[in-house]
Amino acid sequence: MDKKLNLTLKVWRQAGPSAQGRFETYEVRDISEDMSFLEMFDVLNEQLINSGNEPVEIASDCREGICGTCGCMINGKAHGPEAATATCQLHMRKFEDGDTIVVEPWLATSFPIIKDLVVDRSPLDRIIEAGGYITVGTGAAPDANLIPVPKDAADAAFDAAACIGCGACVAACPNSAAQLFTSAKIQHLNLLPQGQAERWARTENMVETMEQYFGSCTNHGECHEACPKEIPLDFIAYTNRDYVTAKRKNSKLLGQR
Repeated sequence: MDKKLNLTLKVWRQAGPSAQGRFETYEVRDISEDMSFLEMFDVLNEQLINSGNEPVEIASDCREGICGTCGCMINGKAHGPEAATATCQLHMRKFEDGDTIVVEPWLATSFPIIKDLVVDRSPLDRIIEAGGYITVGTGAAPDANLIPVPKDAADAAFDAAACIGCGACVAACPNSAAQLFTSAKIQHLNLLPQGQAERWARTENMVETMEQYFGSCTNHGECHEACPKEIPLDFIAYTNRDYVTAKRKNSKLLGQR
């Protein structure tokens, strides 16, 4: 039998980047335990619209846990109480009837609030842009075995490429560091043969762009715990190693010019 929940929501409301924010309290009733967290918010927003009030802005797109736009803090945890789960894939069965749920935007100065629960995550885009491109030829798909890739390298690159860029790692980190995101985006190319030509320039550019916007990593490990795709911390170590090598190699190249 479908269990129904009556909940109290304390939601952060902020009209714009420079507006004063505040918590507002709402009651939602008869919420199915099979609803996702975003479906529950649809009920809340329909309730607000029907009563003549402005709905809560909360970003979402795919609702399949693969785009990362849905991220917010739920009871002080990035994406909520269930590990390895994006907000849109969090189901209300994780809560109990009568619970009070506190919902806030990502709590990081590098992610300024746009409105309510929506933040500006464009600094992550700046890091990606700094990585440039790879010079592997495009065109028709090559034969699968044309470029041999060791299975361990392919598996590790696939793990890194699982990052959806939601920003939970930044929000969970006490320093608002973005090393887990950046290292995943660097290593999913650095680990493959196709990514070698630009490896050192890519590493230096992306790491130094990251440092313009985000805090420094001090190995708390909260980023991995909050990550909905469980990106391994190992990638941070790989990137630190590559960055040291990149500075040495790139300085030699500049000295030869």
